[in-house]
Amino acid sequence: MKPSSEATVSAGPGPERPPVAAPAELLRRLRARTTADPVTHVERVPARAGEPAAWPDWAPGELRAAFARRGVVAPWRHQAEAADLAYDGRHVVVATGTASGKSLAYQLPALATLLADSRATVLYLSPTKALAADQLRAVAALELEGVRPACYDGDTPRAERDWIRRHSRFVLTNPDMLHHGILPGHAQWSGFLRRLAYVVIDECHTYRGVFGSHVAHVLRRLRRQCAKFGRTPVFVLASATSGDPAAAAGRLTGLPVAAVTEDTSPRGGVTFALWEPPLLPADPAAEGATDLTQVRRSALRETADLLADTIAEGVRTLAFVRSRKGAEVVAANARRALDEAVPGLGDRVAAYRAGYLREERRELERALLHGDLLGLASTNALELGVDLIGLDAVLICGYPGTRASLWQQAGRAGRSGQEALAVLVARDDPLDTYLVHHPEALFGRPVEATVLDPANPYVLAPQLACAAAEAPLTPADLELFGDGAKEAVDQLVAAGALRQRPTGWYWRHRERPEVDLRGEGGAPVCVVESATGRLLGTVDGGSSHFLLHRGAVYLHQGVSYVVDDLDLADGCALVHPEEPDWSTHARDVTSLSVVSVRSYVDAGPVGLFLGEVDVTSQVVSYQRRRISSGEVIDTRPLDLPARELRTVAVWFTLSPQALAAAGVEAADVPGALHAAEHAAIGLLPLTATCDRWDIGGLSTAVHPDTEAPTVFVYDGHPGGAGFAERAYGTAGTWLRATRDAIAECGCESGCPSCVQSPKCGNGNNPLSKPDAIRVLDVVLANLPGAVPAPRPAEPDDRQVDAAVPGSGMQA
Repeated sequence: MKPSSEATVSAGPGPERPPVAAPAELLRRLRARTTADPVTHVERVPARAGEPAAWPDWAPGELRAAFARRGVVAPWRHQAEAADLAYDGRHVVVATGTASGKSLAYQLPALATLLADSRATVLYLSPTKALAADQLRAVAALELEGVRPACYDGDTPRAERDWIRRHSRFVLTNPDMLHHGILPGHAQWSGFLRRLAYVVIDECHTYRGVFGSHVAHVLRRLRRQCAKFGRTPVFVLASATSGDPAAAAGRLTGLPVAAVTEDTSPRGGVTFALWEPPLLPADPAAEGATDLTQVRRSALRETADLLADTIAEGVRTLAFVRSRKGAEVVAANARRALDEAVPGLGDRVAAYRAGYLREERRELERALLHGDLLGLASTNALELGVDLIGLDAVLICGYPGTRASLWQQAGRAGRSGQEALAVLVARDDPLDTYLVHHPEALFGRPVEATVLDPANPYVLAPQLACAAAEAPLTPADLELFGDGAKEAVDQLVAAGALRQRPTGWYWRHRERPEVDLRGEGGAPVCVVESATGRLLGTVDGGSSHFLLHRGAVYLHQGVSYVVDDLDLADGCALVHPEEPDWSTHARDVTSLSVVSVRSYVDAGPVGLFLGEVDVTSQVVSYQRRRISSGEVIDTRPLDLPARELRTVAVWFTLSPQALAAAGVEAADVPGALHAAEHAAIGLLPLTATCDRWDIGGLSTAVHPDTEAPTVFVYDGHPGGAGFAERAYGTAGTWLRATRDAIAECGCESGCPSCVQSPKCGNGNNPLSKPDAIRVLDVVLANLPGAVPAPRPAEPDDRQVDAAVPGSGMQA
């Protein structure tokens, strides 16, 4: 039986393709091309047979026939189970593997309802435009009369938007457009909302951390608008495998959600290899060479070579690269290598990333699906949902940060249920090195849970302001928004944002509240070719200082440009085409200063603090490096404005004498504090409902404000997000769990399970696991077992020249 997922993932016939080597044979050939075997481990994920089920009795014949035309003769059991629950009016999340046909699980009840009720409507939400466009193709291909599916997002021409509001019955959009466009314009959408039967939330595991908490309230605002018309739509969620999907979906929607987690679709076997790039030979002739320590070949170059090798074998391949620039570099190097071997073959490789124009993205998706392209080097923009199971192999350049992302990316490979190859190419840092030599840290372990907290007051208050701007808030609404809503409303009233009247709470300002769901650091910067005025693409504001500074080499689909000017005020970078023999690498400096101390605990040689801090980062220069050798040509200064994040942090200080008494040598203090900082960030989600990507940290042997060894953990959001406050209130529990996690880990010198971090800006160096345990032992020995109610800082304690007792801190 043909997998039912083909209904939503059919790539079309494309050019005729020769048979490709089996994954094991392909891997053997790739390994044979190097002198030293780079493969440290091969994991075999066995194939699995599917368990078909009968079509539900309520599925109309017209819909069954439409799916049959797309090659689906029957659903798999998990699809039928989830569809039955949704059609019966129960909110449901289907959390199964990549390419398991989750789309059919929500398409079946939603489309059956649209066919049975000519007035019903469906709203589909995805985290990316590419996924929404892919689903639009799938629904439109069923050719069901009267459904009229349409995408409504930032790329939708204004001329089409009114037609979509009036006539489309299956609207595909994203949370940002729902937040910025549909809900503020709910009066124009009233006809659609009063008939809304289903809300589909695809790839719901991506809604985590502060972003997920914002989306949770956007969904509550949607439920509130529907309730005005007496509608209670059924929520159907699709997720990659994750820890406790029912609880996560329930937090996201605010509703009881049933979970379908047993994957009954057929799956081809996967050969998963861990690949460590070879050591480069030391160059004893190098000027001043006294240390002949060898370094490893760049993961980018290794991935580019592997991409070229697989394409030369006729293998359709997707390479995931962590950065936009890296994706362009991998594609360019693979294209160059292929053209040297077979002129013209390089044209079948491209890069794919955010920042491309809509037309470029759609053309690349089409070209890969139809076989015109054999390979793509992509950021995680293609990690989610887009129909790519026509691929034979996936290359993952560097550990993506979570096991959930690793398996999601690996799951992109697998052609019509056939065997697939996945290769994780390690970067030259301790985290990746550990993983390729300790496969047990990746395989046979559960994926991470999706963490979000709708009760976070730093999210709840601005979302309530948005809701009030849409319609006055009532006491019943506060129940909908959950714990903390009344307190948040009172704070908004006290701040003058809301006015309380007998009929509810009213928004007081003419302008709508400015709330950024994703916190991406400002408006995007346009990249424009100087000579022609042609728009090449965009770069998000947070990355523009690194990628578009004056003199930067900017890559776009293999074409190299050099930046002439970056105008931050106008949000525009002017570039000209040039092919220099060097690349550019921005250098930045980051510092943290204490603004004020809200409260503290004096524990003798240890101090625990909560307060406001300024985290300042500035791109100050860039290096030009020779492409052929990596040699640094020169370092050039830049005059870019500093970026400052005022946020809330928790930090602890230790006296040097206490560290020395605990056996931590002065030279080992930086590594000890750094390791403790990483572990503390990793364990904070246990006591503060956050995601580690929402928090940051800094550790230093002597901080200028504290004049002592210090570890800071701060909220990575302007004004704070409540995480540091919770960490402070549960410091004893939090730091005890941190200490135990390090001590109980079976590794010798530190690993991702204890002190290594996937987001470390210093390459996880230096780190000292044993000394981190000693640091935390000192902290826990001196902090009270249950941290007492915080002693508020006296007014003078907040002044610049005031010393905080017991810590040596000078704020």
